[in-house]
Amino acid sequence: MRRIALFLSLLVAASPVAAQTLVESDRIDAVSVTLYRDPNRGEGAIPAGGWPGGYALVTETRTIRVPAGKSVIRFVGVSEGMMPETAIVTGLPRQVNEKNRDARLLSPAALIDAYLKRRVMIRRTNRATGKVTEGEAIIQSGPGGVLLTTAGGVEALGCSGLPETLSYPGVPADLSAKPTLSVTTDNAAAATVTVQLSYLAQGFDWSANYVAQVADDGETLDLFAWLTVANGGSQGFAGARTNAVAGAPNKERAAFLPKGPPSELHLRCWPMDITSTHPRWGIAPNPPAPPPPAQAVVAEDIGNFEDIVVSAGRRMPGVMMSAPVMVAQQEELGDLKLYRIPEPVTVAALSRKQVAMIDRKKVAFARIYTGDFEQFDYDRDADEPESKAAERTLRTENINGKGLGLPLPAGRVAVFERAREESLLVGESALSDRAIGEEVEFATGESSDLRYKVVARPPSSRRQPYVVEVTNARSTPETFEMAIPYKLASSSAKLIERKGLKTWRAVVPANGTAKLELALKLERER
Repeated sequence: MRRIALFLSLLVAASPVAAQTLVESDRIDAVSVTLYRDPNRGEGAIPAGGWPGGYALVTETRTIRVPAGKSVIRFVGVSEGMMPETAIVTGLPRQVNEKNRDARLLSPAALIDAYLKRRVMIRRTNRATGKVTEGEAIIQSGPGGVLLTTAGGVEALGCSGLPETLSYPGVPADLSAKPTLSVTTDNAAAATVTVQLSYLAQGFDWSANYVAQVADDGETLDLFAWLTVANGGSQGFAGARTNAVAGAPNKERAAFLPKGPPSELHLRCWPMDITSTHPRWGIAPNPPAPPPPAQAVVAEDIGNFEDIVVSAGRRMPGVMMSAPVMVAQQEELGDLKLYRIPEPVTVAALSRKQVAMIDRKKVAFARIYTGDFEQFDYDRDADEPESKAAERTLRTENINGKGLGLPLPAGRVAVFERAREESLLVGESALSDRAIGEEVEFATGESSDLRYKVVARPPSSRRQPYVVEVTNARSTPETFEMAIPYKLASSSAKLIERKGLKTWRAVVPANGTAKLELALKLERER
């Protein structure tokens, strides 16, 4: 008997589970978050709600007391969208032997899911008497529609007409209150160490949101940009050194990515009573869940043009400005651009944050009106077509001489002009990434003051003649442009080359007209 007891004790001592010590780290000494844009979003804004499609490089510094021998270190509070295969831990006395992402988060919906087909206690309170009753229940389905089997039959949670709650015998071991990364290590001696945990995480995104305020002179504008940071996860990072990378770094999908936070718990009721009252009713095996509510955000996108307070000072649409304002600093990162926020900020959970990014005064621009040659129906037997409103665009160059001369990341642009004492929105457009030296355009919509039409004339030989006529109702001369995306046989005016297309550019006199006669080459019939 003594030999058997000794043998069993040796087995317990040799067991890896018994030999490992659990160390929990839930305090972050310092953290940096470098954000990368959603590569599939294009030039649009970050969609409201949902799971952002970008990602971030998160680097955390933590101080940990590690014991001698084998231990499991739990890093509590990592990002919800962490990709564990990218995690790197440095600073431990010995290398990491194993990594595990504890992905299941503790929530009402997760508890329901963990206890499917298992017994729980349901507690109900009588509104009139205050009497509390308890009874056993078995969870049959959830979390989309929670069905319980009780002594009274099958019923939906929350539909008895009485305040009720579920009581669970315990929290399953695989549910964590916060996202957690576990690593195993083996150390020769106990020590207090400072470690760095770096990893990529999904569920982040960033964009630039521009506000262009046209000056009273009509020839310059002030350009201000917000750096909008989105965190779709349930874990925030306080006092984070925050950066944003502009450009398109190569990134390939190596594993299934997290799709977002765990599902919410939704309770639905039958029209009346419980199922045992009406046994002829059928119960769908998987009742469809109602649509989830829209996700709230802390700071609205600049596209909603809400006033955002930076500090006390001058108010303009979408921004309150004064000096000094904390502005992101642009640096080179290979062929990419890095925008570094100079002071630590909080990247809060399920939120958006906006930080001043670009501030340029008196940016010179030209006002250009454009027409589309292909918008007209060239039916020669029909009546002469109605004129169309020209598109109005503010055009400049990204150079120092125009007041810019810095990389402009993609984003949305809101253009404002003054009317008496008010600044009013005149147009919105998307801006793609613009390097130094490139042309920059802000579209502001149609103009009823400049109108144009294209009239087809009878063809001759292999030539199709047209007449383009532009009218200007403004009291100032205006520049009009129209690209001709076809082979030309002749033109009454000299055309310029613009973006690979022959383009007619004309200065239309105040309250006057401009006309172009041209002929297109017709393809030889076979």
